[in-house]
Amino acid sequence: MRKIRINADKSYLWKADIAASVDQFNQWFIRFAPEAFRSTRIKTTAHVKAALLATRDLQRLDVVTLKANPSVLPTLRMCTAPPLAVDRLIGLADANKNLVGRMEEGKLPVKMNAVDLDVELTALCRILVKLLDRDIFPWLSEGQEPTDLERERASTIVADRLCSAVANPIVRNAQEQR
Repeated sequence: MRKIRINADKSYLWKADIAASVDQFNQWFIRFAPEAFRSTRIKTTAHVKAALLATRDLQRLDVVTLKANPSVLPTLRMCTAPPLAVDRLIGLADANKNLVGRMEEGKLPVKMNAVDLDVELTALCRILVKLLDRDIFPWLSEGQEPTDLERERASTIVADRLCSAVANPIVRNAQEQR
């Protein structure tokens, strides 16, 4: 049996349905998205502060630090100018995709030999240090410790960057479920 396509050739009849659908989505977005962003920002701010603490305010960004704190990598990617996507960092550092993927999960690869791990982490550090956003972290150029205000301001900026990267998929997935 052949399907009948009602109004398939009458796009002028779709406009009211499209407008209603857009309005419905916008109302849902206004109710859901701000809360998703706020709750995500609370979590990401804690991650940023932990990353700054672990790296001594980005002044100790080295193999030892990354080995001890692999979970800081997502935050470190947001500390660069421009913020780096996972694939961009892998490409720039010519890094092992599995290593970066595991670090994004807060872990190191189990089976990677120690020498290769050090080489890969050194490459990641080289790119991250080179691209650190010195406008957000002025103490790096000045060779000084950050003030509390500088640290708080930098944490907020990086948390917002990280939050956007995390919250957008949350909102998108919730919209798809809706």
